[in-house]
Amino acid sequence: MQYYGPADLAASFRTVRKNTIIIAEEIPEDKYSYRPVEGVQTVGQILTHIALGARFQEKVVLVDKLTSMEGFDYFKYRDALMAEMHQPRTKAEILTLLKEEGEKFAKAVESLSDEFIGASVAMPPGAPQPSRTRFDMLASVKEHEMHHRGQLMLIQRMLGLTPHLTRENQARVAAMEARMAGAKA
Repeated sequence: MQYYGPADLAASFRTVRKNTIIIAEEIPEDKYSYRPVEGVQTVGQILTHIALGARFQEKVVLVDKLTSMEGFDYFKYRDALMAEMHQPRTKAEILTLLKEEGEKFAKAVESLSDEFIGASVAMPPGAPQPSRTRFDMLASVKEHEMHHRGQLMLIQRMLGLTPHLTRENQARVAAMEARMAGAKA
């Protein structure tokens, strides 16, 4: 079985963040206030949410190094984070936040030991599962970002933009087709 540890998780997170940053760069600043429907976050708010998305896991896993969520005041923490997320920011400020927060998280993750990330954290009563490993909690940051990046890619389409990953895939397929056509000739 192949090993997947802290350095691998950090590297894959950096790839995910790089792709998010490309999307953030490609969406024009005048579209950062766009929201597809009332009641959902704007482009700028989604990007800020992504940029600050690791803060909860950083606090619980990396700073407080909790082994139990019992007694952790999630709602107090969430409310403070939500206030920070909703501060108005320019496109340049959001891009800086994405880059700096992403690299800070990746560096912290790659420095962890296998023993540390393998430890369990007891969840509060009523949680979907009684405990999670620190590795699982840290990996959820990447999963969360990819979820929101999917939203952003759909928004790009709504704005008339083709996401870079789609363009890259189209170019690969076209190159393969051209090679195959050349081989048949």
